[in-house]
Amino acid sequence: MDFTFTPEQDGLRAALGRALTRSYDLDNRKEIIASPTGWSEDVWTTLVDMGLTAIPFPEAVGGAAGSIVDLVAAAEVLGAHIVVEPWVPSVVLAGGVLAAVVERSGASAGGGTEDAGLAAHWLTQIAEGSVVAALAHEEGRGTPDPSLHANTAEAVPASAGDSGHVLTGEKAAVLAGASAVVLVVTAQLDGKLAVFLVERGAGGGDAARSGDAARGGGAAWDSGAARTGGANGGGSAITAQEFTTIDGRRAAHLRFDRTPALLLAADSEDLVRDAIGGAVVVLAAEAVGAMERLLATTAEYVATRKQFGVPIGSFQAIAHRLADMKIAFTKANATLLYTTALAEAGLLTPRDVSVLKAQVGRYGRELGEAAIQNHGGVGMTDELVVGHLHTRILAVNALLGPAEYHQRVLGAPRT
Repeated sequence: MDFTFTPEQDGLRAALGRALTRSYDLDNRKEIIASPTGWSEDVWTTLVDMGLTAIPFPEAVGGAAGSIVDLVAAAEVLGAHIVVEPWVPSVVLAGGVLAAVVERSGASAGGGTEDAGLAAHWLTQIAEGSVVAALAHEEGRGTPDPSLHANTAEAVPASAGDSGHVLTGEKAAVLAGASAVVLVVTAQLDGKLAVFLVERGAGGGDAARSGDAARGGGAAWDSGAARTGGANGGGSAITAQEFTTIDGRRAAHLRFDRTPALLLAADSEDLVRDAIGGAVVVLAAEAVGAMERLLATTAEYVATRKQFGVPIGSFQAIAHRLADMKIAFTKANATLLYTTALAEAGLLTPRDVSVLKAQVGRYGRELGEAAIQNHGGVGMTDELVVGHLHTRILAVNALLGPAEYHQRVLGAPRT
């Protein structure tokens, strides 16, 4: 296995790093997070122009036919700069599931139940960056395991002339969930997990409050109580409770109330599990990118901050803590590289995904806490990047199952 990036990938990382260094310093990032949309249209345009939204998708839908290694290469840089633009929810999460639907439909040689045409239609727009999509999957149970998503969101046949199905239930912590143009939703259908698509305006949702509606710049769904008298004769709304996550991204808890939905793929537990496995690898790369910057920032600080006339890095306790940080980063990075190589070779298993998520979550937290300690009181302030990088690592750990959950999957006892 090759554990190095290609010259092309290194070139993309360098160019992306330069662009974000110019436009994404800490003050600019705070302004972006505080803006009505919660992300920058200018930065999003930069990501689109550099081809980041097209990386993983087939050329037939306007993609670059890239690999998971390409995604990891970009995600590390985005994580190091703590980017809040909806690249992960749109391209990696929702786009990953849609791409899996298209791929499985092609592999079934026309014998499957997948609506590949509809999936490809939205993939084309995601790839060109003209829309933002979101994956509504997690249900607040602390695990992304599709087999445990039994009753919270259920699909039932709708009346004649409607979309064919409606959704009822709730989804938790959906990244970009309130502003996405289209939602990819997992739900039970006839006792099996299926994938549905809900478009902006389904169930009488309000138009965007602000921003570019095509890209999802404002809230797409109702922000208050569910409406009544919708397409199916009852309350057919999506209620979105939007909030800002600890690392600055916009997310929402969504409640579906007989919301019209289009079936993309039935009996899709394996499809969803594989797509989530790939997303975990990319999210881990974001965390590792943040860890690397934290390590570099801390090493520079302890080498220049002086007490009693000498750098604090010369004190034994500080030196040992910095060494522990380097070990933690090395272990997390090595696990990421190995898991990415497995995914590239088509050998990734659910166990490998759990090992990666557990390692990055555990060592990321240790490294972040040590970085704050090495910075002393200033490490707790909002004016220093240290705390912001640490919260990105913690947020990644919480998504798609925290480290403790994946450790239990691997057989670790409860503590």
